[in-house]
Amino acid sequence: MNTAASAASANTAKYVLSEKVSREKRIVDGEIALVPYYPNYKASLPWYQDPALCRQVDNRDGVYDLELLKRMYSYLNRRGDLYYIKYRNRLCGDVCLHPDGEINIVVAAPFQNRHIGRRVIGELVRMAKERGIPRLYAEIYSFNAQSQRMFERAGFRRVKEERYELEPRNPAQAT
Repeated sequence: MNTAASAASANTAKYVLSEKVSREKRIVDGEIALVPYYPNYKASLPWYQDPALCRQVDNRDGVYDLELLKRMYSYLNRRGDLYYIKYRNRLCGDVCLHPDGEINIVVAAPFQNRHIGRRVIGELVRMAKERGIPRLYAEIYSFNAQSQRMFERAGFRRVKEERYELEPRNPAQAT
């Protein structure tokens, strides 16, 4: 096994060990908390019934129905650390940190442009460091300029047309 593969394996092992610990609520700042996922479709389904949001995050022309939402959450919850984003005591989005460093984040339209996403990403950078994940990335559609700007302002750099990356080991990039 080469050195890079060995390091990646060690990072994955660290993450798996941390995964055995139950997810806890994480306080981002005085306004934002990350709440471990639990089925709350009454709050989350309306986010995914916004055609503009579905286009922005999934490149879909249609909206989610309850069954698709359940499948999405089931997949994300099995694959990574899935949280709801709570802003001023209201659920307003969701975020998932995957073991390979991928980030998925959705902030409902009424809550966008309040720097919620950028602040949440700062917390994910801290989580990645705790788990030994060496690099974070997001796949962002080329037409989604709003998300591209958010990730760039959080310290990510575009490395491919639709891929943004951050190496969280650099403390200057952590916030």
